[in-house]
Formats: sequence, C-alpha cells, structure tokens
Amino acid sequence: MKEKIIEVSIDLFGKNGFTETSIQDIVDVLGVTKGTFYYYFKSKEELLMEIHLRYIEDLLMSQREIIEKTKTAEARLFDMVYMLMKHIEGQGQSARVFFREMQHLNEEHLKDIFKKRDAFRLNMNQVIADGVESGEFREDLDVNIVTLAILGAVNWSYHWFDPKGALDEKAVSTIYIDFMLNGLKKAL
Repeated sequence: MKEKIIEVSIDLFGKNGFTETSIQDIVDVLGVTKGTFYYYFKSKEELLMEIHLRYIEDLLMSQREIIEKTKTAEARLFDMVYMLMKHIEGQGQSARVFFREMQHLNEEHLKDIFKKRDAFRLNMNQVIADGVESGEFREDLDVNIVTLAILGAVNWSYHWFDPKGALDEKAVSTIYIDFMLNGLKKAL
C-alpha cells in the first residue's frame, strides 16, 4: 500500500501540484481512508520527502555505476546525460515533482536533498575535470560552470521532453552530448 500511495501521489503532485493535492485526493483515488495514509506517512510533506529521496538516491546509484566503469570521460559524461534522460522518460512525473515541488520541503529536509543533489553535481564535475586532465576536454574550461550548464539543460528537459515524440531519450542525449562536447573537445 505504501508504494501505491507514493505512485498515486507522484501522479497527482505532477498533474495538480503539491499544494493543490490534498490527502483526501490521494486516498480517494486509492479507495482507502485517511487512516491508511497516516499509517505510512505522518504528513503530506513526509510523503513528498520520500518521493524526493527516492528520486535523487536512484540517480546517485545509477551515477556511481557509471563512474565505476572504466571508460573515457566523454563516455561517462554521455552515460550520465543518457541516464538522466532515461529517468525523465521513465519517471517524468517524479522528475517534475522533484524539481517543481522541492520548495515545499522544510529546511531540514532541504538540507538532505541539497547534500545529495550536490554530490551528484560534484561527481559530474569530477568526470569533466578528469576529461580536462586526460586531454579529452579543453584546459581552459570552468568545470563548475560547464557542469551547471549541462545539468541545467538536461534537468529542464522534463518540461518539454516527450518520450513518444519524434526523438527518444537516446537521440536527445546524443544531440546534447554532441552539442556540449563540441564546445569541450580540444581543437585538433
């Protein structure tokens, strides 16, 4: 039942927003009582935090798997962008809730999410720094700004990306990486 509550809540929060969705809305969709909701969650914010933690922890786990592979910095960067696009494709509403509804978390919860979000960003920073060090990428890059630009572009795609559209997540990832790396690669 906990998983069903989370699943329905992600859908409702994604469609209607966190503040516009009541606990009653959630339990009505499930056909259960508020008591069932409160058995699993103390509050709607605790539920939102669970959704956020699951989303970012899943991304971090996938990112660690990519980093552990012995690949070039370019391949690791592509795999990270593709993984993010796959998450948006497969978990579009979760991405929407993660980015749009974070403002409804309290300070303590935000610190935990920001810590994990920053870990993800710093891991990507390191991949780009490794590429600079190995000579794959230009030496004059500001690694922090490049990382933020990549994450900004990819994370914003939850607004417009349509997995049923003309381009799938792999095609979009390829376009992103081609665009980004042509500005990162050393001139030959």
